[in-house]
Amino acid sequence: MSEEDRLPVTALLGFGTMGRALAAGLLAKGLATPKVLRVGARRPDAARAHAEPLELVAMPPDEAARGAEILVLAVKPRDVAGLLQRLREAGALDHHPLVISIAAGVRTASLADQAPGCALVRAMPNTPCAIGKGVTVICAGPGAEAHHLDLARRMFGCLGAVLELDEKHMDTVTGLSGSGPAFIYLVLEAMAEGAVMRGMPRAVALELAARVALGASEMLLATGRHPASLRDDVTTPAGCTIAGLLALEDGRIRSVLARGVETAAKVAGELAS
Repeated sequence: MSEEDRLPVTALLGFGTMGRALAAGLLAKGLATPKVLRVGARRPDAARAHAEPLELVAMPPDEAARGAEILVLAVKPRDVAGLLQRLREAGALDHHPLVISIAAGVRTASLADQAPGCALVRAMPNTPCAIGKGVTVICAGPGAEAHHLDLARRMFGCLGAVLELDEKHMDTVTGLSGSGPAFIYLVLEAMAEGAVMRGMPRAVALELAARVALGASEMLLATGRHPASLRDDVTTPAGCTIAGLLALEDGRIRSVLARGVETAAKVAGELAS
């Protein structure tokens, strides 16, 4: 990737699970280099254990933000206000960088009050971004123009798919795609356990379950068909699949999974309060 295609100086403010996933993905895809990617952490010493293997330097947030063209807020929702106050007081927002927040539940209107003069973009990536298989939804906030959204698309596009929605959907996005990997891992674990109960080696059962989910997902995306239609292709009369499906429906799996997304979305909307 040429120098012109890479991101400008970017500060990841927060280096937890999602911050590390973003850093790993950006570096792996070549969209950023250790020279232009900064790690800002409240406790730099603690962050160094994860930053140094990526050849990144961890520093205080205000130091990382100073002069950076893009700031990615990757802290917990309840910590966003305090972080932005610290940056304002240190003059680290005086150059009016693009601020991209991945903090669940934090509205761009709230960010605008705390980062005056900065262009704002809200994004919700998920952890598979670390291996380039993620999905991120972005929305424009106050001050964001087309080129700011283009920067966000470039950043998250090298980590997986990027969709754009109105901000009113972002809490639901958090419940579906942000929390969704955890739901899928639970389903995969349960499917594998069923095979283990039948005597299959656990490692093989987990690989089979993962590959089944991967193939089914790719088929849905490739064909554009409704999941119910694809399910019918597998469900022959008086066969084993319909028997298994009825057992799952007895456990209300459909409503349980749907309610899981709904509940996660509702909680996402309350995280910043």
